[in-house]
Amino acid sequence: MHHVLCGLAANPALPSELVDRLIKIADADLAEILAGRADLGHTQAVALAARGAETAVQLAHEGKLTVADIDPVVQPRAALALLEERAGSPEWARLLAADPVVGHREKLAACPALPPDVVETLAADPEVRVVAELALWTTPETAARLARHPHAEVRSAVAANGTTPPDVLAMLITGDGLPPVQRCLVCDREATPFVHDPHCPRLDCDLPPGAACDGTHQSTVHELHLRALRNPATPTEAVVGFANHPSMLLRRQLAVRPDLPPQICERLAGDPSPGVRADLAGNPVIDEALMRVLATDRGPEVQRSLALNPLVPLDVLACLAGVAKIGATLLPRIAAASPAEVRELAGSPHPAVRMLLAERRDLPAGIRDALAADPDAKVVKSIARHPGLSEAQLRAMADRHGARVVAKVAANPDASPALLEHLARHEPPVQRAFREVARHPRATPLSLLACLADKKARRTAAGHPALPPQVVVDLLADDDCEVVEAAAANPSLPRAVMSELVP
Repeated sequence: MHHVLCGLAANPALPSELVDRLIKIADADLAEILAGRADLGHTQAVALAARGAETAVQLAHEGKLTVADIDPVVQPRAALALLEERAGSPEWARLLAADPVVGHREKLAACPALPPDVVETLAADPEVRVVAELALWTTPETAARLARHPHAEVRSAVAANGTTPPDVLAMLITGDGLPPVQRCLVCDREATPFVHDPHCPRLDCDLPPGAACDGTHQSTVHELHLRALRNPATPTEAVVGFANHPSMLLRRQLAVRPDLPPQICERLAGDPSPGVRADLAGNPVIDEALMRVLATDRGPEVQRSLALNPLVPLDVLACLAGVAKIGATLLPRIAAASPAEVRELAGSPHPAVRMLLAERRDLPAGIRDALAADPDAKVVKSIARHPGLSEAQLRAMADRHGARVVAKVAANPDASPALLEHLARHEPPVQRAFREVARHPRATPLSLLACLADKKARRTAAGHPALPPQVVVDLLADDDCEVVEAAAANPSLPRAVMSELVP
């Protein structure tokens, strides 16, 4: 019965009076679904918020509760949610800054536009995790001040803050101009030197695997460097030295930065780690000459990343198409191809290249039609979902290539009801085609009934509004709970049955 009620809670056709009845009996699962209803009224939202703290938080984030609806003492997490959405009261922030629950103060520290006195209180909080959370989201001025904090965890959070001034980020990397770090989360808890066992048996231990401190707080400093490398505000000159760092993770993060000088790119192109070379290959900052060098790299990860580079030359991409495992993906360079380049790609003698072009959904009609008649099934599979193809073209594709393309044809937005019925009866049956038909807005009752024979498609078909109402009712007794829930959420379910099902 619970799956039926969960489905009903999501049913867009559920009458308001039945929503009220569900609110009165809602558990956490049911309340979460009801809170997401687009038609939930304000009175209903207030009643639903009283069912549980998690639901109140969800409703606050979705803008369905106001300041007048929440008591910050009784519902502190909902109050925090409104503060996070910039819809709470400044007095709430002052109240919650003194909350004895550390998690509440930590949540508060991530909220935007906090009053200055609240920021000062949080910056002096005795719990490091609260100060670190503030450092992660605070203003440039406060971030610069917290960069001098004695705890490495706070400085690491400052390094991740996108508003931290560039000169401060540079100092965090080098340590120049800052007092020495005194503590980290590791030496707060363990006698040093200490390396945390990745398979630590202690159930109450929350140190990350491999966390280590020998007095230099090395694992936290490593995380600080990683965060600074990810931060686009970190100056280029402060990060180039990581090209020779022994940490592969730091070199990988360096390789994706858009501000790399050419000499650093060349050095990283010869890195012993395929992951570093792959990250560099996808970076638009590298020049054409280096792309051609990386195209000869035998690492499949490198080849695929280079193919995804939006600036890769088309002739290089054509070479990669036959060897890199790209799959059915619209590559950025293909998406940006000019009309002349599109014509060139369409005339390529290599099916793998034509397949890449066929992933576009804005092709001129002539090129689209030529690709639809392509002799290679891979090309046809890629073009099959292109809008504008006629029913005759789609049928011809399915008849010519059979099971290899049927599912893609069924996913075409212009597939007619008659074509969908034809594809659902295809011999041999194609399971993926059933799933595409089951979710297609033009699916007919006849085609949906055929889809019920497939286990996965049955779950989707059960929720399709074109399914006959009596069939929907019958599916409420299905052995598969997902089918039951989908049927209960089907707007075609008769209202009288809905009313009988709601206690």
